[in-house]
Amino acid sequence: MEIDIGARLKAVRVMRELSQRELARRAGVTNATISLIESNQMNPSVGALKRVLDGVPMGLAEFFAFEIPAARKVFYRAEELIDVGKGKISFRQVGAGREGRKLQIIAERYAPGADTGRIMLSHEGEEGGIVVRGRIEVTVAGDARVLGVGDAYYFESRLPHRFRNLSEESCELISACTPPSF
Repeated sequence: MEIDIGARLKAVRVMRELSQRELARRAGVTNATISLIESNQMNPSVGALKRVLDGVPMGLAEFFAFEIPAARKVFYRAEELIDVGKGKISFRQVGAGREGRKLQIIAERYAPGADTGRIMLSHEGEEGGIVVRGRIEVTVAGDARVLGVGDAYYFESRLPHRFRNLSEESCELISACTPPSF
């Protein structure tokens, strides 16, 4: 098994919030040296690597034992959205498995007659959304409005709320909620 020294060094540097220039200054090497190592265009000797790691500071044993965090996923294809809805309601969530997420983004679809339920929803945070197809009745703290394409909502999620599609066509909206509620 070959160890990717460059990726490992970059991960350590980023984790310690050091620029290439700052690490080079601390280690007493050129900025180009750090860049070449991180891009795997230079394979440093053990001594050279130790000198670079002294700038972190980090020992060789810790460096090779360091777990490189998984790359953050930024883009999601339509088929990668996770549907957490049920029945007549589809909640296709962006980044559902993303660790430590603080924002929930959902492509919502309400079939004709779909309803989030007679018992109003309530949870901590804020949520908002915009209707992209059809019409939906949104009730927040007893105030009900029917929203159409281009209309939007934004409210404190602790207020009792409900969504109902009273029309004969499906309704789609894009929503965001923080913190994630599911």
